[in-house]
Amino acid sequence: MLHKGKLQAALNHKRGQFKLYDGSFSDQLHAYQHELETLYAHYPSSAMLEQHLPPDGHGTTAGARPSIEFDQWLASAAYQDYHGPLFSFGREFANHEQARQWAECVEGVTTIAVDGSQLLPWRDASIPVALIQVGFFVNPHVAGQAYTKDVRIEVLAPEEIMEEVKSEGRDPDSYPYSDMQVTLRRHLLEVETLCQQMEQFAHVRQSDMPLHSPVVFFDGSLVVSFAMTMPAPYRDYYINAAVSLLRTSEQCRIPLIGYIDTSYARDLITMLRYLDSAHEKPVLRETKKIHDALLWHGKIHWGDRTPAMLCARNDILASYGEYRDSIAFCYLQTSAHRPPARLEFPRWMLDEGVLEPVMDVVRAEVIAGNGYPYAIETADAVSVITMQDRAEFYAYFQQFIERQGGTFTFSTKSQSKGRRR
Repeated sequence: MLHKGKLQAALNHKRGQFKLYDGSFSDQLHAYQHELETLYAHYPSSAMLEQHLPPDGHGTTAGARPSIEFDQWLASAAYQDYHGPLFSFGREFANHEQARQWAECVEGVTTIAVDGSQLLPWRDASIPVALIQVGFFVNPHVAGQAYTKDVRIEVLAPEEIMEEVKSEGRDPDSYPYSDMQVTLRRHLLEVETLCQQMEQFAHVRQSDMPLHSPVVFFDGSLVVSFAMTMPAPYRDYYINAAVSLLRTSEQCRIPLIGYIDTSYARDLITMLRYLDSAHEKPVLRETKKIHDALLWHGKIHWGDRTPAMLCARNDILASYGEYRDSIAFCYLQTSAHRPPARLEFPRWMLDEGVLEPVMDVVRAEVIAGNGYPYAIETADAVSVITMQDRAEFYAYFQQFIERQGGTFTFSTKSQSKGRRR
């Protein structure tokens, strides 16, 4: 149990450090926000902004580069209450009922989402086994036409979850089965399922020609920078999976949205600091406290979004081959009190002018999901594996092994914990 009296004493002991952090954080955030809000004054065109950013392959990362929407924003901006890069949604709802009425604009547009869950190998069990369950949700938004909720299940046998890479200094007596392998296999199955859905819909569209293209939601980033620190086999798998999503979306001409509800990406922060460093008297300090979404926090209204920018990180994207310059992003305000969500999508959606209609689909899904896209929320609910599911799986697995003439046991330690918790 948590000892609240001792907790209060521990918090009081660190009060000064928290106060110092808060003050430093506020000063730095205001400085970056000011630079963003005056960006148009220093760089009145995307061409001028591009001239001041490092060229590709220079070795210095630009973080972000302007897209065609940068000039569109400059041409349309009124610079009233907020001077920073912004496309206003232009609508206000008195209540949720009005919002849901507007969200009917999604009628006839199929939304597709995939999400996954996993059971990692249980170290206290005599046979290592893992379970992956990927759920997908296909909603046609057509009266009288049924939606699809289904799952794909994969059981991973011991040899499939053995550690691929032997790390230097690894304890030879350590557990040889890898959680990373299971997480990777789940990710790959999510991507494979989403690509299959896009390909199937593209095939049907060629024969039936529906009125609208579907919009596909991926719960996560299309820029797999998290894989940079992984050993080569894992890193390559994640990169190839991301590229396959981008390629399938482009070839099928089906819009793809990578949705990151709480993003810590710092592409615009990197761009602003690079631009500031060229000034005679730079004002921006290097910081890891500030991330992009905070630049607009508290300054924009629900449904507003930022102009799309091109992701220009000089790390993982270098391995994307022909798709290294093919990921754009923007920030969309999806709640009243939290920073905006980050949306990532293939560049072709910008080039072909389909981004804004897709943004309306995202807004409608967020309304239906009360702050989070309903399609992703539903796919998650379909795929989730609960503690009860875990117990049932192992009971079923034990019966399965015993029917094959084998044995499956747990340690007494795990059984004791199970009785106490």
